[in-house]
Amino acid sequence: MNRIDETKPFKPVNIAVLTVSDTRTLETDKSGDTLVERIARDGHVLADRAIVTDDIALIRAQVQKWIDDPRIEVVISTGGTGVTGRDVTPEALEALFEKKIDGFGETFRWISFQKIGTSTMQSRATAGVANATYIFALPGSTGACKDGWDDILRQQLDIRFRPCNFAELMPRLNEGKLPRSG
Repeated sequence: MNRIDETKPFKPVNIAVLTVSDTRTLETDKSGDTLVERIARDGHVLADRAIVTDDIALIRAQVQKWIDDPRIEVVISTGGTGVTGRDVTPEALEALFEKKIDGFGETFRWISFQKIGTSTMQSRATAGVANATYIFALPGSTGACKDGWDDILRQQLDIRFRPCNFAELMPRLNEGKLPRSG
């Protein structure tokens, strides 16, 4: 059922990684590093990387910049998806979504539940599409980044994955709309 169709050529996706944290730097950002390593390992392109604090305006501004950049096809954020007062990534990102991908958060929590049990309820992982750009928000732990990439995004961003995947829909995300700027 789930499989890679080896008769189709692999197509790399251009991905930007955003770490949302009040304390991390490029030197201490293990979760961002985890995503960057996996993106490269699996043949995709790291198009950009940034770290911003847990601030709605800063998160939105960085992601909007990437949404407006026609080279960026996917944004993956890590951090800020919990329930504390400073966790504002879902609020920042969901306001940008043209379409929400409810199944991403549901699937992430299902996978996470099998590893950490009911603690997964503290995650507000979310995803959506804006201006033909996929946006995925993962929790800030390295384990969550591994689970999100290895068990969901690795397959869904591989155009060869069957029975279907997000990558094959990329050319059609803006159907009926004006072409992307840039």
